[in-house]
Amino acid sequence: MTDRLTLAVVTAGLSEDSTTTRLGEAIAQSASGVVENAGQHVDIKVIQLRDLAHGLTDMMITHVASRAVQDAIDTVLTADGLIAASPTYKASYSGLFKQFFDVIDESALENLPTVVAATGGSPRHSLVLETAMRPLLSYLKALVLPLGIYAASEDWGHNDLQRRIDRVGASLGTMLLAGSRGGDGSDGTSHGDAARPGLRREVKDEFGDVPDFASLLASVGS
Repeated sequence: MTDRLTLAVVTAGLSEDSTTTRLGEAIAQSASGVVENAGQHVDIKVIQLRDLAHGLTDMMITHVASRAVQDAIDTVLTADGLIAASPTYKASYSGLFKQFFDVIDESALENLPTVVAATGGSPRHSLVLETAMRPLLSYLKALVLPLGIYAASEDWGHNDLQRRIDRVGASLGTMLLAGSRGGDGSDGTSHGDAARPGLRREVKDEFGDVPDFASLLASVGS
C-alpha cells in the first residue's frame, strides 16, 4: 500500500513547548509507528490553537474564517484520525480548545477516530476526559476511542506515562488501519470516506448565496 493517511493533532497548549502539545505529538508518533509497521505511511499535522487565537475570535464575531483558521479546519475535516489535546482549566478544557470546535459544523467529525488527551497540575482533574472532552467530541459525532490519556505534572519522566501513550497510540493506529481498508478509492473517494459520511464538510458561508454587485447591476439593466 502506498496511500498516505493523515493524523491531525489539535492542541490548545499555550506555550511553544507545552506539555499538552508534547503529549499530543507523542500519541501521534506512537500511532504512526503502528501504522507504518503495517506498511502504510502517516502524515502528522499539528494544529497549535495558540497561533489561531485571534483568528478564531474574529470568526466567532464575523462568521468569516481567515485563511489560517480555514486551513486548520480543513486539515481536521480531511484527516483520517484526530488527537484532541487540551490543558485543564477550572476542571474542564480551555476556552481556546472549545472555541475551535465551536466553529466546526455539528456533524463534520462523524465517525472520525478520535483520541482525547489532557494535561493538568494534579491527578485530581483526570476526569476531565470523561466529564468534558468526551461529551464535546461525541456531540460532534466523532468516534471517540474508549482509551484517552491524562497526564499530570508528576507523570512526566515516569515510564508509566510512555506505557499509557503507547497503549493509546496502538488503539488509534489500529483504528486508522481499519478505516484505510474501508474502500479502494475506485469511486474517487479516499479509503475512509465510505465510513465517514461527515468527511470534507466545509464551513458554512452565510454570504455564499449573496450575488455580487456587478450581477445586481446587470439584472437591473435587463
